Amino acid sequence: MSRVYNFSAGPSVLPEVVLKQAADEMLDYQGSGMSVMEMSHRSKVYDNIIKTAEQDLRDLMNIPDNYKVLFLQGGASQQFAAVPMNLMKNGVADYIITGQWAKKAWKEAQKYGKANAVASSEDKTFSYIPDCSDLPIDEDADYVYICHNNTIYGTAFKTLPNTKGKILVADMSSDILSQPVNVSDYGLIYFGVQKNVGPAGVVVVIIREDLIRDDLPEYVPTMLKYKTQADADSLYNTPPCYGIYICGLVFKWVKSMGGLEGMKVHNEKKAAILYDFLDNSKMFHGTVVKEDRSLMNVPFVTDSEELNAKFIKEATEAGFVNLKGHRSVGGMRASIYNAMPIEGVEKLVAFMKKFEEENA
Repeated sequence: MSRVYNFSAGPSVLPEVVLKQAADEMLDYQGSGMSVMEMSHRSKVYDNIIKTAEQDLRDLMNIPDNYKVLFLQGGASQQFAAVPMNLMKNGVADYIITGQWAKKAWKEAQKYGKANAVASSEDKTFSYIPDCSDLPIDEDADYVYICHNNTIYGTAFKTLPNTKGKILVADMSSDILSQPVNVSDYGLIYFGVQKNVGPAGVVVVIIREDLIRDDLPEYVPTMLKYKTQADADSLYNTPPCYGIYICGLVFKWVKSMGGLEGMKVHNEKKAAILYDFLDNSKMFHGTVVKEDRSLMNVPFVTDSEELNAKFIKEATEAGFVNLKGHRSVGGMRASIYNAMPIEGVEKLVAFMKKFEEENA
């Protein structure tokens, strides 16, 4: 069986060279006589794996020295609680609701303080990014929160919100490492790795050191305190060792692709192929306002549910898998993360053209 073109929104396609290297090292990692899955997280060999992974991520993102990088568990969803628990000093935070994940994070934050929804695009099924140039930012807000790229709806922030001096917190789960990022614009960035970086089970937090507090409320679990994790270099308990190892291999691969500048060119090229086709097709059309389109997630529909279902079925049979859209949008969605090769998008578009001709 040859490999399919996997357009899944997550867990997602990984670079083939990474999978091959992991396979080669599965039974014996660099002469250690054992798999990374089996080794102690306290061993010298593993210490080198996690430290190298962190350094490579720092290199790729130009992470300033006054930011800590934490490799944690619990996925991005656990950060919906960890962020307000750790950052709410005044007990207030402002949330910009541009999709399901931002909405879930906002609802979770309400358990720990006053969480204001200062902007939302829910009125049009999250098909655009609201104007964030002059938001009613709360004077007492400890931070302003965004989901940088919206996996389900296919929108992305092109301009960061005007936070009026407040700290910006961003969930970058679905577009991390896809293009350059100025880390200093944020107080905290986090991402679940299963879309653009590695296998599910790891979440990375990049946090400015002055935001790591010791004076947290008693109720904050030890494991959810950033200070606990930062003081222990992500080794307070056994981390998701194998997942972090794969992330490290992916960081090396991104470097080999020309870093984040190289990835941006690669991703813009792929996205243009698909969006250009959608803009000119009589059958298929995108669901997102043009200026807010994501480079990573491309939702599209036909005018008929039957046709959508037929397309998904035939595409799957042709080796283009996981194209079914999220139930809240319907239709189709192609997630074209870093590891999706350009030829995957070209072949998908060729298949869509053929489908359109046969079903006109």
